[in-house]
Amino acid sequence: MTLNENADIDTSQVTDARGSGGGGGGSLGGLGGLPIPIGGGTVGTLIVLALIVAGTFLGPKLMGGGDEAGGPGVDQTCSTANPDRLNQSECRNALYINSIQAYWRTALPTTFGEQYQQVDTVFFARQVNTGCGMADSGVGPFYCPLDDQVYIDLTFYDELAQRFGAKGRFAQPYVLAHEYGHHVQDLLGTSDDVQRRSEADPGSANELSVRLELQADCFAGVWAKHALETKDAKGQPIFSSLTQADIDQALEAAAAIGDDKIQSQAGGPIDESKFTHGTSEQRSRWFNTGYGSGDGKQCDTFTKAI
Repeated sequence: MTLNENADIDTSQVTDARGSGGGGGGSLGGLGGLPIPIGGGTVGTLIVLALIVAGTFLGPKLMGGGDEAGGPGVDQTCSTANPDRLNQSECRNALYINSIQAYWRTALPTTFGEQYQQVDTVFFARQVNTGCGMADSGVGPFYCPLDDQVYIDLTFYDELAQRFGAKGRFAQPYVLAHEYGHHVQDLLGTSDDVQRRSEADPGSANELSVRLELQADCFAGVWAKHALETKDAKGQPIFSSLTQADIDQALEAAAAIGDDKIQSQAGGPIDESKFTHGTSEQRSRWFNTGYGSGDGKQCDTFTKAI
């Protein structure tokens, strides 16, 4: 994967809260106190990556790191005047976000007949106050449907590489594309439908959660198929190259955070009744389904066998 050095980075699509220190509000964190999405009947509260399933297993490992207040802002760091900008994690991630939103801005109306609504990603360190409540880095990246924002502590990628073995750089846009897949589900009304069905039949909540998460993985794959086509506001391609090796890195990341893999690493038995995001095989397979087809309509995890 090579990013185009001439591409403009639209930093208006990110909010850098790494020096803010969070804020007040009720806690949704506590590294185990955060409700499991859907499985706890709270899909409207938080939709998160599979690492939340680990709960206290992750513990404070994700609590450190992040840029401290006082450093240069994202606008300055990611300016074309900085020749080192694409070596900075926040700049690469901002450009990934630009690409993901550029794709859905066109694809959502053409594929599903709905207009895309742009949302920000918030970079935070340690903890953050969101429309869904207070959260800390232990929950991993997540999308909050109540304020329509994606949240990520960029040190999460270190944990993904070191603890779960997903070291490839393309794991990063996969993570973001998954979270923006949840935003697409929110726009399509899928998330609300799943919440209604979960409340009506609590026994189906975990299965519906898995189907929702696998669809987000599939949407991530669809974006990856079209990533080379995405352009910045001036018409410059965002990516210069994307190879099968990059896609393999995304598949590796998807497999690394399957429910079965995380439960196994936590040292306990594998309990399918507690799955909320899908197995390693399912997650990588549905990403591949999206990538292979390049068509969001092929991501119907709710009527097809998963």
